[in-house]
Amino acid sequence: MDNERNHQHKASSPSLIDVTIATKRQQLIGTLTSPSLPTRPFDLIPEILCRLRAKLLVQFQCVCKSWNSLISDTKFTKKQLRVSTVSLVHTLTYSVDKYVLKSYPLDSIFANVTANPIAQLEFLLNPVVFFIGSCNGILCFLAKDSNGFLSFRLLNPSIRKFKELPPLQKPQTHYLQLYGFIHDPITDNYMVVVVLHVRGRSSSFVDNHEVKVHCLGTNYWKSIQTFPFDCVALQSFGKFVSGTINWLVAKKYDNKIQHCIVSLDLKNESYKEVFMPPDYAPVNGYIHLHMSVLRDCLCMVINHDVWVMKEHGNKDSWTKLFTIPYMQDFPTSHATIKVVNTVEDDKVLLRSANGSKRNLIYYNSRYGTYKFTEFEFTLEVCLESLISP
Repeated sequence: MDNERNHQHKASSPSLIDVTIATKRQQLIGTLTSPSLPTRPFDLIPEILCRLRAKLLVQFQCVCKSWNSLISDTKFTKKQLRVSTVSLVHTLTYSVDKYVLKSYPLDSIFANVTANPIAQLEFLLNPVVFFIGSCNGILCFLAKDSNGFLSFRLLNPSIRKFKELPPLQKPQTHYLQLYGFIHDPITDNYMVVVVLHVRGRSSSFVDNHEVKVHCLGTNYWKSIQTFPFDCVALQSFGKFVSGTINWLVAKKYDNKIQHCIVSLDLKNESYKEVFMPPDYAPVNGYIHLHMSVLRDCLCMVINHDVWVMKEHGNKDSWTKLFTIPYMQDFPTSHATIKVVNTVEDDKVLLRSANGSKRNLIYYNSRYGTYKFTEFEFTLEVCLESLISP
């Protein structure tokens, strides 16, 4: 009888294993709901998310309020930009009263299959529209109309957000000569700079200029100190380095035409002349010059030699990195070469024009290897980002 009673008691009572499992479950629930819950695993979420593609992150904003708040936060968008490894090639074409902007991953351009855009936008603007620059994933367009108004639009195609800047009325006696779109990391300001020259002089060299600057977040254009150089633009697009915007120009010096770089310090609103690399001269009566930015330094392509200025403003710091060789499948000996973008330390993206033929060239200067593809559209290359204009 006692054995039977003990057997029934064991059958109706929870086993030691069941009690242990239940206890552990309660402890786990208590831990998850405790104010002392370790937060380290949750701190990994931003670290994981910031390494994803911008398109995915835009979709993830719909997951929950906390993710939307995180991904929208400026600290997160800046972190995502710092770790971003995806470069996009943006092309602009005109078709049937509208402009079409397409964005391609850089790697896909050189693949052996047809590159498909990851984003495509259509918009209406004035008849004359072109890129004037890009930074941090934001493209800057300039549109000119017949009434003398200059319109600027900032656009991040990765998140499909844009901003119209206040129009700038250009006097009829002036023409647009120099411009640039920059981001100053010290002040975290985005700025558009425009230099207007005076018409009606017998000489193409002019010494009367108006310089206008628009800072994003304001609703006006500010006039700053006038341009002090008697010069004409060789390259209208300004390049931003070390707090300065730089233009490649030709100026008169002792009645001779000299090539140089004019540099505008935006903080002090002051100008200076930056000298060219040493010992450059025409080859067979011809010289090709193109200025860009490479590894956060001013870069000059002189014919097929690529130079960088390691210390901005110091002419003795010009260093020749490499010479672009003759490429078997694409004769660069008679082509104009532009450095478009840095891909890695020893890899650069070049754009070449040879007559009516336009090519992008992916060149490894260390090993002398290259890939190229035909690409005839107006283009701009920048990192993918979540930065909102």
